[in-house]
Amino acid sequence: MAKRVPMASIDAAWLGMEDPTNLMMVTGVMALAGPVDRKRLRLLLDRRLRPFRRFHQKVVRPRSRGSLPHWQDDEHFEIDNHVSHVGLPGPGSEAELRDMVSDLMSVPLDFSKPLWHMHVIDGYNGGSVVLARVHHSIADGIALVRVMLSLTDESPNPKPTRTPTKEAAPGFRLPLDWLPAAVGRGLAGGQDLIANPDRALDIARIGAQGAYRLGRIVLLPPDPPTPFKGQLGRRKRAAWSEPVPLDDFKAIGKAFGATVNDVLVATATGALRRYMEKRGQRTAGIAIRALVPVNLRPADQAHKMGNAFGLVFLTLPIGIADPARRLRAIKKEMDELKSSPEALVSFGVLSLMGLAPVEVEQLGLRFFGSKATAVLTNVPGPRQALYMAGRKIDKVMFWVPQSGHMGLGISILSYAGGVMLGIATDAGLVPDPERIVEGFRVEFEALSKAAVRATKPRGNRVSPPGRAASRPARPPHTVGRPAS
Repeated sequence: MAKRVPMASIDAAWLGMEDPTNLMMVTGVMALAGPVDRKRLRLLLDRRLRPFRRFHQKVVRPRSRGSLPHWQDDEHFEIDNHVSHVGLPGPGSEAELRDMVSDLMSVPLDFSKPLWHMHVIDGYNGGSVVLARVHHSIADGIALVRVMLSLTDESPNPKPTRTPTKEAAPGFRLPLDWLPAAVGRGLAGGQDLIANPDRALDIARIGAQGAYRLGRIVLLPPDPPTPFKGQLGRRKRAAWSEPVPLDDFKAIGKAFGATVNDVLVATATGALRRYMEKRGQRTAGIAIRALVPVNLRPADQAHKMGNAFGLVFLTLPIGIADPARRLRAIKKEMDELKSSPEALVSFGVLSLMGLAPVEVEQLGLRFFGSKATAVLTNVPGPRQALYMAGRKIDKVMFWVPQSGHMGLGISILSYAGGVMLGIATDAGLVPDPERIVEGFRVEFEALSKAAVRATKPRGNRVSPPGRAASRPARPPHTVGRPAS
């Protein structure tokens, strides 16, 4: 008989969030430089995914209420059931790939099999694209990045290695220094909660601050109506930016005393403002909240499956027109969240929801979903270019599911010195997410110019009487050119 493993309550919570209008899938895309050898890729997937047992287990739902689902080994597992091949319609441009990614993002996974699937898409700019869809109950974003890295190599023709016999961390280490400082400090008080999520929310472990934060979350008013919030449909739309050098964002952050993460969030917020303006929507005084996942697992456990992250509510001040002022406002709130146990509190709440009946979980999702408009995720990828099945990986992008019946997902991923923005939307609310991506580019340029002005000597900031101010020169790491 196939072995069964009880599902942790936190993973059961993400499984229970599955809804036809909000599929709980993480979708990732890797664009390769040239057509991939499909046989070589299939063998690679079959061999390197073996250590990750969740990729060979299906979900068994309980017959009685009050029982958690189980993972069960799929005795009939075949790698060919999880790998498909399709050609991109001509001319194989970005637009055709966006349509195909959007189509696949809207299709649920087969729950009679392990909850993942990979699609090999040929014909994109003369190369192949590998698109992966993995259910969130299997693992969180940090763990799934590690899984994807295990499929890659540092050279096109690596030396053969023995297949590990157990789940083990791949050789690549993710740079986790961008994560809020609260993670390091909070783990001391919440490590037992992370290791034992089925104990759910125990405020004694996270102290009075935890109780205060829980009360703050409960008392948050609903987000205001915007084009990004409303009744959801089953059709999703995806878009992404060209890579922008990470050093450009570092230069802006240095000019304002902000982190790269602050700058990225401020740029994305400005993009949402520009989109609303183009649709003729009022932006004055508007602020929405984003749910931001915060990694809670130690770096040496990033390879383990399952979910080990909490959520914090971050205000996005769309109503602030000046890019520099908007960045400072976001930096201030991010600094406050860094000393907060809010991520640990939300982790406990999610664990409780995983233990609750479906009706109660749905009520909780609607309650917390009303308090935010978007999910915003920033995942650091490898700093060097990698290869998959002998082909160089040119671009990497991913999209997270929008929990709580939200219709907007914002994903930021760094790879090989470049940063890309991904947008996932409900097609009925935002049918043209590529316009948000365009706003990201324009907003980045505006922030770059503001950084130039901020770093100029004070005496050079005012133009002589009767003369227009000359256009500031671009700093060495500015503006919007694709990463090489």
